[in-house]
Amino acid sequence: MKRRLLSVLLLTSLCGHGQASPATDLFKAATSVVQQDYYGWATADLNDLISRAARTLDSECAPQADTCPYETGRAVLKNLFETYGDAHTNVRDPEAAERLREVMEDRAVPRTGARTVRVDGGLLVVSIMPGSPAEEAGLRRFDLLPTVNGEEAGKRADRNAPVGPNEFIRLERAAQPITVTRRRAGQPDDTLQLNTAPLKARDEPTLLWTGERQDIALIDLPSFLPSGTARRFLSVVRQARQRGAQQLVIDLRFNGGGSLSECVMAASVFGPVIYHAQERWGKSSYYGLKGLRGDPVTTELAVTMPASVPDRAVWSGPAAVLVGPNTASCAEVFSHYARQAGVKIFGETTKGVGNSGVQFHDLPDGGIVAVTVLKAFDAAQRPLPDHITPDHNVPLSIPALTTLGRDTTLEAALKGLTAPIGETQQP
Repeated sequence: MKRRLLSVLLLTSLCGHGQASPATDLFKAATSVVQQDYYGWATADLNDLISRAARTLDSECAPQADTCPYETGRAVLKNLFETYGDAHTNVRDPEAAERLREVMEDRAVPRTGARTVRVDGGLLVVSIMPGSPAEEAGLRRFDLLPTVNGEEAGKRADRNAPVGPNEFIRLERAAQPITVTRRRAGQPDDTLQLNTAPLKARDEPTLLWTGERQDIALIDLPSFLPSGTARRFLSVVRQARQRGAQQLVIDLRFNGGGSLSECVMAASVFGPVIYHAQERWGKSSYYGLKGLRGDPVTTELAVTMPASVPDRAVWSGPAAVLVGPNTASCAEVFSHYARQAGVKIFGETTKGVGNSGVQFHDLPDGGIVAVTVLKAFDAAQRPLPDHITPDHNVPLSIPALTTLGRDTTLEAALKGLTAPIGETQQP
């Protein structure tokens, strides 16, 4: 309690130059939590940065005085945290916070079933929920949507188009039909109407098939939220094996992370996982064994066993993981431990927050602040890497994907699936 009081008193002195307002209330709430709880890898002087940001906020709020809006405070906070240099510590507006709560609470919300990312020329559909209105309308993974409800989507040469993934979700939540233009390699552009239905906000692991004979299992793993994701992933891996798959590809290119315990358990399908967390007030550990939560003694024993031991892993055949700039946080943790088990990594360098963990705190505007609260270490007490550099650097070519139907990263992974797990283990 005394530590928290000192933090609040410090912020009162920093923010006391101007009148209280929604903006200053938001600023004080977010920065007090970060000052109190932050425990990560950033080395900048946080108190000095907060002091400077407080003066900036006072200056920007001067014309509005006590009516200075939340948006002004949020903009100053965003710049503050970007300057601090830890991408895991950030502030999110009420809309983004509500979407996170929808997933974490496993709610049903109006959705088309399509998940998109912004790319040059439109919104790229990166996953389709089986049985959803999007699938029924004929939409497929990696279709491109150049326009949505008559407005340009995605990126343009000099700007972002009016419709991005957030705007697409906002349209879904309105529960009205959405008209999109669709571009698919080898076909003329056409128009689709996407309806919505009450669907889970979460995106679940989906088993697909690829390769010349469509006999290689491809698991689209879009997120490690909410709880239960690891069990669903394990079930899909077992399903692939039961259906005769000899090779496995895990697509994490659009996975932004999730629950630490879920990604540790999921990664343990390839071998035992021990993740050590160092926090401000102590240490804790996470154990994964054969896709489930492992107990410390059994997991530590399994780590010492040779990779050839049959019961050490759920999947021991050739495997690859696909990563990219949208692969972040817990997905980077999964990739690190998969690589330690001998799985090959293809794609592009990841976002770079895989060596820490966060907690979320509510803010007065309905948003949240994410605060880094732990540093990550492996079973040998070595720090986890902040980002994943792939074994094979093979960027995803959007033009090749949308005009030729070629997934350049996946093609490289399929060619590389030749050595069994264990032959390419790294320290």
